[in-house]
Amino acid sequence: MSAVPVIAIDGPSASGKGTVAQRVARTLGFHHLDSGALYRLVALEATRKGIAAGDEAAVAALALALPVRFEGDAIFLMDEPVTEAIRTEECSAAASFVAALPGVRQALLWRQHALRQPPGLVAEGRDMGSVVFPDAKLKVFLTASLEARAERRHKQLKAQGIAATLAALLQDLRERDARDATRSVAPLKQSPGARLLDTTSMSAEQAAAQIVGWYREGNR
Repeated sequence: MSAVPVIAIDGPSASGKGTVAQRVARTLGFHHLDSGALYRLVALEATRKGIAAGDEAAVAALALALPVRFEGDAIFLMDEPVTEAIRTEECSAAASFVAALPGVRQALLWRQHALRQPPGLVAEGRDMGSVVFPDAKLKVFLTASLEARAERRHKQLKAQGIAATLAALLQDLRERDARDATRSVAPLKQSPGARLLDTTSMSAEQAAAQIVGWYREGNR
C-alpha cells in the first residue's frame, strides 16, 4: 500500500480541514478520511453505553470493535445513520477527551491505514502527517486565526439551528487547542516537511486549489 499516494492535512479545530479535504479529494478523485469522525463515533458510542471518557481500557476496546461503515459522505454505526449525531458540540467536546487516550489512538490506527487505497487518499485530522501517514506525498498544516475559526463554527452551528455565542466558542476552541497541543500522545503540531497554509482570509475553494496545486507540482 505504500505506493498509494496520501495527502495529509492536519490542523486545529474549525480550521476548515473537512471542507477543504473533501474538495481536494473530489478534484483528484481520491478517497477521503475524516479521522475526527472516528473519534466522534467512539465518543458517541461510549456515551450511549455509559462508559466514562476516562476509562481508557473500556473505550479502547470499544474503538477496536466499532461497527462503523462509511458510504460516501454518510456514516453508519451498524445500520444507523449517525452523520448528524456526531457533529453536535457535545459529541465534539467528548471526542477531544477520547482522542487524548493512547489506547484509543492505537486501536483506531489500523482503520485509518486500511483506508489507504488506490488511486489515493486525502486524510485530515491532527496527526495524519506526523503519526498515521508519515510517508505522505504531501503534508499540509492548515490553520486560521482563533477569531476566524470561532466565526466559522458559529456560522456552521447557526445554519444547523444550534444556539451558541462567539465568546463561548472562542473559549471552547482555546481549551481544545491547548488539550490537542499538550496531550502526551500524537500532540497537534506542524510535522517536519509540512507546508503551512493559513486560511484566515481564504475561501475553502482557494485553500483546496492551493493544495491541489502543491500536489500536482510535486508530481511533475
